[in-house]
Amino acid sequence: MRDKTKDIDQNQVPLFSGLLAHAGRNPWQFHIPGHKKGAGMAPEFRDFIGTEALSIDLVNIEPVDDLHHPKGIIREAQELAAQAFDADYTFFSVQGTSGAIMTMILSTVGPGQKILLPRNIHKSILSAVILSGATPVFLTPEIDQQLGVAHGISLATVRRAVGEHPDAAALLVIYPTYYGVCSDLQSIVATAHQHGIPVLVDEAHGAHLYFHPDLPLPAMKAGADMAATSMHKLGGSLTQSSILNVRAGLVDPKRVQAVFSMLTTTSPSYLLLASLDTARRHLAVHGRETLSRALKLAEEARARINSIKGLWCFGMDIIGRRSSSFAFDPTKLCISVKELGLTGLEVERMLRQEFNIEVELSDLYNILVIVTAGDTAESIDTLIHALQSIAARVTGRRVRRGRVSFPDLPALAMTPREAFFSRTEAVPFTDSAGRIAAEFVVPYPPGIPILAPGEWITSKNINYITEHLKAGLPVQGLEDRTNNHILVVAN
Repeated sequence: MRDKTKDIDQNQVPLFSGLLAHAGRNPWQFHIPGHKKGAGMAPEFRDFIGTEALSIDLVNIEPVDDLHHPKGIIREAQELAAQAFDADYTFFSVQGTSGAIMTMILSTVGPGQKILLPRNIHKSILSAVILSGATPVFLTPEIDQQLGVAHGISLATVRRAVGEHPDAAALLVIYPTYYGVCSDLQSIVATAHQHGIPVLVDEAHGAHLYFHPDLPLPAMKAGADMAATSMHKLGGSLTQSSILNVRAGLVDPKRVQAVFSMLTTTSPSYLLLASLDTARRHLAVHGRETLSRALKLAEEARARINSIKGLWCFGMDIIGRRSSSFAFDPTKLCISVKELGLTGLEVERMLRQEFNIEVELSDLYNILVIVTAGDTAESIDTLIHALQSIAARVTGRRVRRGRVSFPDLPALAMTPREAFFSRTEAVPFTDSAGRIAAEFVVPYPPGIPILAPGEWITSKNINYITEHLKAGLPVQGLEDRTNNHILVVAN
């Protein structure tokens, strides 16, 4: 546990510095990895990656500490991160935020225990529910009928759920959502804590919230007990590197460490770990400055997008209409394209093929663009000019669409674990209404299952998924790669 009375210099990078010092010794290596500083690997890859990076691609030998039992430079780096993120403990994850989420759930919820969670959760959360044997109690998020997306859960929904299930072992909240909307987390935490229920936060898209006053209150400052935070998404570290922040009290940090160790590879990447250490320092020391630039660029982009006929990029306007208790991360640009008479996927492909622009995701009605400290006026100008060009060429075909379609929130027939391990049979997907799903059906991104093991399949959800498939949007989870059949619980 970090010493909260100790003033720690956030300019330090003990893990990265320790790795550099070890590499500087240039020791003869008779341990894995077998490429031995790149000498034993394909030269074209070595030349691309560079020998400096390969010199710190190490294994858990004593000089560079052990992620499973940190005592030296990894422990120091994690303590610095805990201070930066207002946590008692911070664990570095090389299994992405999915690994951190699984650790949160498996360290607080066991077989047969209830976990309260919104239905618009990432598939990793449901995977953890299956592994834990817990019984999910799904909460209905706020549905946006104009955009066709789900936002956060309301305080009223949480109060009702906690009142009906005071014996729940944990409450999980998505904060922010993929689209940047933030629930009233501070009040939600207070409500759950009144019943002794720990609050777990999927903070995959919130690493930057801690470092600028104009952004929504971050999870740990709102009183959350644990938060799984994707440093690689918006914090500047390498892909697959994340952190798990923990507050002692309702959660046992020793239990968290034990579960974390069970789920984590015994050969963690020190490149990923070093990137977490340096990303933390950059955010702590320069975050306010770099995020100020990103926020300015994002707001300018939002205003310019909203001046393009047929496009709409929501901001605080939608939050105000929904509830003053919701907040919003303005670095997320969710751009509705449905009034152009195009799907989000069509716009994504036009941006890729004609303008060399890649977006975060597309769906039937929107594209999502993320603005970060890595953006410049040039990158924003390029995006705006591309959108203007696309909108101008489809002016004649512009169609005003009615309300968007949205899937049912399926009813649970049995626990996800029971369904996943049950005897199954494959049936035609289009004829599966009234059966119990035994596998996931997940449009990806954003990775939110439309159907999960244990849920009743409805005709509305069959139609919704079929609409995605016809539009060419990627759907994952089905064992049948043709997407013609789905596994259901037999009889």
